[in-house]
Amino acid sequence: MTGSFRTASGGRIDRSKPVSFTWDGKPLQGVKGDTLASALLANGIHLVGRSFKYHRPRGIVSAGSEEPNAMVTVVRDTARTTPNLRATQVELYEGLKAESQNRWPSLDFDIGAINGFASPLLASGFYYKTFMWPRSFWKSVYEPNIRAAAGFGNPPTLPDPDRYQHRYAHCDVLVVGSGPAGLAAALAASEAGAKVIIVDEQAEFGGSLLAETEAQIEGRPARTWSADIFMGLALSDKVTCLPRTTAFGYYADNMIGLAERITDHLATPGRNSPRERLWQVRTKQVVLATGAIERPLVFPENDRPGIMLADAGRTYLNRYGVKAGSRVVVFTACDTAYLAALDLKAAGVEIAAIVDLRSEGGALTAKARAAGIRVETGATIRSTSGGKRVTSVEIGRVKPNGDVTSGDVVPCDLVLNSAGWTPNVSLFSQSRGKLAFDAATSTYLPGKSHEHERSAGACRGLTDLAAVIDDGYAAGSEAAKAAGFGSGFKKTFDASGATAPAGSHLGVVPHGRNPSKVKAFVDFQHDVTAKDIKLAVREGFKSIEHVKRFTTTGMATDQGKTSNMNALAIAATALDRSIPQVGLTTFRMPYTPTTFGILASTARGDLFDPIRKTPSHEFAVGRGAPFENVGQWKRTWYYPKAGEDMHAAVARECKTVRSTVGLFDASTLGKIEVVGPDAAEFLNRMYVNPFLKLEPGRLRYGILTRDDGFVYDDGVIARLAADRFHVTTTTGGAPRVLAMMEDYLQTEWPDLKVWLTSTTEQWAVFAVQGPKAREIVAKFLPGVDLSNEAFPHMSVRDVEILGVGAKLWRVSFTGELGYEINVPAEFGAAVWEKLVAAVEAAGGCLYGTEAMHVLRAEKGYIIVGQDTDGTLTPDEAGVGWAVGKAKRDFVGKRGLERPDLKAANRKQIVGLVAKDPKVVLEEGAQITEMNDPPAGTHAIGHVTSAYHSSVLGHGIALAQVERGRARMGETIYVPMPQGSIAVTVVDPIFYDKEGKRLHG
Repeated sequence: MTGSFRTASGGRIDRSKPVSFTWDGKPLQGVKGDTLASALLANGIHLVGRSFKYHRPRGIVSAGSEEPNAMVTVVRDTARTTPNLRATQVELYEGLKAESQNRWPSLDFDIGAINGFASPLLASGFYYKTFMWPRSFWKSVYEPNIRAAAGFGNPPTLPDPDRYQHRYAHCDVLVVGSGPAGLAAALAASEAGAKVIIVDEQAEFGGSLLAETEAQIEGRPARTWSADIFMGLALSDKVTCLPRTTAFGYYADNMIGLAERITDHLATPGRNSPRERLWQVRTKQVVLATGAIERPLVFPENDRPGIMLADAGRTYLNRYGVKAGSRVVVFTACDTAYLAALDLKAAGVEIAAIVDLRSEGGALTAKARAAGIRVETGATIRSTSGGKRVTSVEIGRVKPNGDVTSGDVVPCDLVLNSAGWTPNVSLFSQSRGKLAFDAATSTYLPGKSHEHERSAGACRGLTDLAAVIDDGYAAGSEAAKAAGFGSGFKKTFDASGATAPAGSHLGVVPHGRNPSKVKAFVDFQHDVTAKDIKLAVREGFKSIEHVKRFTTTGMATDQGKTSNMNALAIAATALDRSIPQVGLTTFRMPYTPTTFGILASTARGDLFDPIRKTPSHEFAVGRGAPFENVGQWKRTWYYPKAGEDMHAAVARECKTVRSTVGLFDASTLGKIEVVGPDAAEFLNRMYVNPFLKLEPGRLRYGILTRDDGFVYDDGVIARLAADRFHVTTTTGGAPRVLAMMEDYLQTEWPDLKVWLTSTTEQWAVFAVQGPKAREIVAKFLPGVDLSNEAFPHMSVRDVEILGVGAKLWRVSFTGELGYEINVPAEFGAAVWEKLVAAVEAAGGCLYGTEAMHVLRAEKGYIIVGQDTDGTLTPDEAGVGWAVGKAKRDFVGKRGLERPDLKAANRKQIVGLVAKDPKVVLEEGAQITEMNDPPAGTHAIGHVTSAYHSSVLGHGIALAQVERGRARMGETIYVPMPQGSIAVTVVDPIFYDKEGKRLHG
């Protein structure tokens, strides 16, 4: 036997398999199937932690994820320490080491409890008033101590050694919750032929039915019925069942975030098994069957260990075989608490009294009395006693006028309480659905949906078991129909023996004591009392969101699951308003705390910002080449020879490309496949250039602008077929261009039949540039006519190189005769090495990004993001010729027509040459009309690119200059610390203005 509070039989545990664990270093024993909470209760342990502010002793309140008190740290090893886990959700395994939190030096003797004596000075909002003066104390005294006191538990200090996975999934219907409504919904959707995913945060499917002993469904015990339904779902090839999986966030367009816990319940996880898996599910329809959460009563000293929710007491008994106490008082305003009393009585537990706030009791009052239980109706609890566990309660009788008379003191070691049930609408609210207040039950229920969603069962206010199951089946059937399956068939189920949770109470119970002297807790974890909420109202806070922040109610790790409705009622009473007039706080993601590990997955350490390498990377490393970071790519900067510095190497590379031939790895260019019958129309609308008449086999330089008409990206676009384009972008621009395309395709032109695919990593691209480029490429393409007539500049064709299918582009970013060889990335390294051998045998060289920059600047080719800064139109960037003048519309057309963009003083890209040919200007340097201008002088532009041209023998620069093209031949100045540099405004094309070299 694992403890004096374990029942002799019953429950869904395996008593034949004992499990050893430690609690604060003390060895204890539970059984297979226990949670840490149930195992502690089985050993008679109720004190599990201390509250945040007053460090008051706190015990287990619930049996599920709504638990506000039992926050623990689980230690697997030095690196695997996880704080702030709910003991109610920690599954017991052999050797589990759990520790209590927020106490020092020990849980039994916590020095922080002294805060309780200072509680009159620590009322809500005290920090706003206390830590104001003297101002000098803030940095040195107040802030350090506040930060030291903040938070629960201690985070691990070593890197997380566990693995986490991300998985993307699609389904027709996603069902959240596996209680009676959820199981019925999944059954209906799967029977209609829909692909279904059903998730539940518990280890077993069944929800509330797992603790049910009396109910019958379809002639079977409720637990048997749920097990049969689950087995049928699990065996269906259309259904994915995910236990231990929390639907933590409901995002736009029916995207649901799921956190699946895979190995936390295992004593020895598999070496390569992930600890958790993040599911990002896009579903056509959602059924929320999230149930309801029992609400605690707010009564004096209601936070002592041993005071828990009534249904939790029943769950621990019927599901885990644990009697949470030996002498019990049940305090209720709801019928379901009677079920706990009757079940515990049948298990041999003494029920000292049932205290019912309702003057006439409820549906089970007579049955309880017939079972020999003392029932006091129209009664309340005026106070509780006990230090580290409740020892007694004082019962008072409520008069018709609301006054409370003193009553007798009843010894007990467990108080079960219930104020009724609150529908769990968190995910519905996250989906931006509108909540509606139901005056009859004083609860918020799902109203108008924003997403393709429907709620079912208790989460939308249904209480009768048969009605809940019928509603779940109807919701699943309707969801399947909306997803394109079935006809919305409805079915009824026969259910009996379950008691509907009739009756409820909101706010503080009557107790007849001085409210200013009573600690009646609303938010257990943050020590927020009823008088704190009333104080917030007296301080002038009328919005419930302001009350929440002033008091911190609902801001703990449980996010107000058990406290929000009571807080609303207390604030409404204090403001003399109705609850809907007070409003409702926001339900935010995640539903329950989610680990950073599952969100980060592999994105940490070296993979936090992944390093992307080109096919030539290892070859360049072998040549001793340095790299520069461009976006996430490592790009070869230059290829030095023995004794060369960077300047010498770049000068040599540039001269070789201009005189012979050079080879460059351009694989980092962004690549997007645009495919579909409307592909040409789509690109014609996106880019400023005309694309409708571009012939297959031809290339076109494309400029992409934003709505405002400013240059956003550029690249060469190949038409591979009538319905297929290959779009290139700048290296850093690929993600944002694809996102922009998807945005327009999905929101502006959803009628276009176009599909977009990122292919950046699928193609290796090698540029062969220079007078001998045709000679080099021809060696790899015997029999292929590469003449200007057969294969002119800006053409593309399919070829085979070294037995590999490739695409050959006739294009140049150097101004020389040029080709770009595109091969599948897996063959990139092999093809690169063959090209290197051929180029070097011809007297050519390899060149890196720095030489590429010099070569393109000599030709006046801009780089978007360097020469442009989001404020230049195509014309101002020097590529106005690309704009399709006859085009009816394109992204940015209306922006370009704004009068401000036609102003005479707009900046334009021009070339600059210093009077001193040895000078290389500083990129980013400002430009003025005046020599040695005084501080504050207006700058007319700035230098965007600047290099020494070994081919031209002097420095060159590109710059943005006001009225730039009108200043040709003018002298302007670049102020520098050592004095202004005189420069001449020139054409940005410094080399081969006629473009003859492009044709070889």
